[in-house]
Amino acid sequence: MGLYERYLALRLRRTPGDPPSHVALVITERDLLEQGAYETLERFVSWSFEYGAGRVTIYVSVLDEAVVDTLERELGRLSFPRPVAIRRPSDTEPATEPIQISLGLGGKHEFAMAVRRIAEDVEAGALNADDVDETEIEQRLVFPEEPDLVIKTGEERLSDFMIWQSVYSELYFTDVNWRDFRERDFIRAVQAFENRQRRFGR
Repeated sequence: MGLYERYLALRLRRTPGDPPSHVALVITERDLLEQGAYETLERFVSWSFEYGAGRVTIYVSVLDEAVVDTLERELGRLSFPRPVAIRRPSDTEPATEPIQISLGLGGKHEFAMAVRRIAEDVEAGALNADDVDETEIEQRLVFPEEPDLVIKTGEERLSDFMIWQSVYSELYFTDVNWRDFRERDFIRAVQAFENRQRRFGR
């Protein structure tokens, strides 16, 4: 950690406010092609836990499904401080590990799968249609937890990221590209989160 990062970290720790307990990151497959991108990802996860998070979700927007195998292999080689779950578009099992990675599993597709499973349960008589509510949907999502803070680098768009779960999330966009993302940028995102008054739709 450099001198400036130490200064920002000290200011953050002296400022009253609750850090985000669930941090989410939105990047693209192209971001991971940059030199040092995977090492930055390792550091990002470490920073998240260091500054108070208990869960980290990483959404990698993938346009070409042919690269999913390569991305999963490279991500599997990384050293993370806690257990990791990697989910692909074909997966339906919920991810409960502290670190969750989505490879091209778009929010629309995830939501559609959850609705399909509910329809199947209703048709089979295992669920009454009148009992379908938010809880029933959330139980069938691959990523059921709602992130407190969503960080997107490069562009101000979410790329079909967790459309159900992020409805009350605080969004932080930075024009810093992923290859240049540093600890100071992460600290600024946490500072912005702590300075906001969360309304949860109210």
